[in-house]
Amino acid sequence: MLEPAVRPAGFALRCSRALLSPWSRLSLLVVLLAGAGALVVAYEPHRVLADGGWPPQVGGVGAVVLFGVAYGLCTAAFVPRPVLNLASGALFGTQAGLAAAVAGTVLGAGIAFMLGRALGRDALRPLLRGRWVEAADGQLTRHAFRSTLAIRLFPGVPFAAANYGAALSRMGYAPFLLGTGLGCVPNTAAYVVAGSEAASPTSPAFLLSAGFIVVSVTAGAVVAWRKRHRLRSSAAA
Repeated sequence: MLEPAVRPAGFALRCSRALLSPWSRLSLLVVLLAGAGALVVAYEPHRVLADGGWPPQVGGVGAVVLFGVAYGLCTAAFVPRPVLNLASGALFGTQAGLAAAVAGTVLGAGIAFMLGRALGRDALRPLLRGRWVEAADGQLTRHAFRSTLAIRLFPGVPFAAANYGAALSRMGYAPFLLGTGLGCVPNTAAYVVAGSEAASPTSPAFLLSAGFIVVSVTAGAVVAWRKRHRLRSSAAA
């Protein structure tokens, strides 16, 4: 008498296991990221923000908070951060613009890290092979805060790639978010100042911020090159 009732329950259990399997969750992540990328291409929210197309009925602190939320969602959808940083400075000035940009950076990094950890890690981590990959994973796991801080200070690694790559490691949320929040400040501030002073390209503030951007990008490339050789050496050892 109980057998007909047991079969549907067993079928439902198998279906739930299949839907929650690592590869099903990875497929969901791919669909979400592809959809987010398609929306960015179709609507170009970064251009709207950069051109000052901000809702006129929103102002003050509310506008800064709303922009920070929009910033985080846009970066999770692969919108370039430099464009958003320039827009933040142009819309809100240096201080409020920097606050909105840093908050949005941490929010976007947290969203990407959470998605990668929840939906992609279980399926992709067993595929990570090779000594170089293991050395990089060990570096991120043992020195989570320091590694994240270095990645954010030297912009040699794309923002989204760093977020989803860190999600595959064993580092925790707290060191990742703290390292992101502190490490993004210098470069973010340079872009925000450049955006706020864009109307005066010969002003000392604009020239200093532009020079800092050039120097930081160059330094980031050099550090990334040296770091790659160091990881190769540790992997060979």
